Amino acid sequence: MKRPPHACDPPLWARGAHLQTLLGHFLPSEAANLPWEHLNLKLADGDALRILLARGSSAVVIHLFHGLSGSAEADYMRRASTLFASQGHTVLAINHRGAGEGRGLAAKPYHMGSTADMAAMLQVGRGLFPQHTHVAIGFSLSATVLLLLLGRDVRMDFAQPDLAIAVNPTADLDKASLRLARGFNRSYDLRFVSLLRKHLRELWEFGLLEQPIPIPRLATLREFDELYTAKAAGFRDRRDYYAQCACGPCLRTIQIPTVILTAADDPFAPAEDLDGAELSPAVHLHVEATGGHMGYLGRGVPGLRWLDYALDHYLRELLDAVPTQSGGSLWTTSSLDPTPRSEQAGYQGSHGGFHPQDARTEVHGLEAAPDQ
Repeated sequence: MKRPPHACDPPLWARGAHLQTLLGHFLPSEAANLPWEHLNLKLADGDALRILLARGSSAVVIHLFHGLSGSAEADYMRRASTLFASQGHTVLAINHRGAGEGRGLAAKPYHMGSTADMAAMLQVGRGLFPQHTHVAIGFSLSATVLLLLLGRDVRMDFAQPDLAIAVNPTADLDKASLRLARGFNRSYDLRFVSLLRKHLRELWEFGLLEQPIPIPRLATLREFDELYTAKAAGFRDRRDYYAQCACGPCLRTIQIPTVILTAADDPFAPAEDLDGAELSPAVHLHVEATGGHMGYLGRGVPGLRWLDYALDHYLRELLDAVPTQSGGSLWTTSSLDPTPRSEQAGYQGSHGGFHPQDARTEVHGLEAAPDQ
């Protein structure tokens, strides 16, 4: 697969991992106000997910999944939505549990191992657009979830996309959490924990927690995961959570054409964490020399947004490499039942050594959200 013709060439004022990361997040950028349909995906456990749908005219559906503490309204999500909608593609921008417009709709957390939620959303998209080619794009946390879905959970027969792009995945959660607690990275760590503490307060205010969960104001993300995320998600503890959701060992079993886009200078999830990982022939690994974490500000592309340029390039490469646009979906599972096979009657498969908590997401319905 060809790399983009132009590398990320930062302007002088945006050089360095932290400037790329921070300016990439804070610099304003243009994004269209799309004619979104607002939908609630109701799950059997009582939670619901808010999905934004912008219908297009092509035979391609783009599923966009945001990162930790993000939402469908995050800047990178809005830019990607604008880009792909302008090409005529249908766009589904998904809010993970409790994120964005989904505030107050979910009691359980989303996390690095939320593969069944992602599969449920992909399966619903397939039900809405059964003859289309479905492309999943995951950013940051969702990039990790996507790679786990494609590799670790391939044996579970969860719904999968036809094509995939994972941007800045966290290949080693333990190393990333330790990096976040050190030096300037601690500023990102404090930001993540502040937003997560706010989310827990909102859950309590919405009556979705049985009791308040005290998290120290200066806690690290590593400590937050020990105190809340791991146990709330069904893992034994933080160590178990991090071990079960490391995506590096899963890359060799991916069968779906997949691009991993990451940066050597990502301050807490650098490309070096993928060193030594065995890649499936279906995986194309693109390591950019600079870009920070989800920054990628570069000269010579519209608005300096090299990430958008790279996403556009790799989507075209993926679509050109396989006969999808004329032939519809490449996904071969015949049923459009969104229930994972592990939940279907008579399934006798094993979980292969990882926790089954993510094999329990069932879809109970899709409905229009109340007026915004």
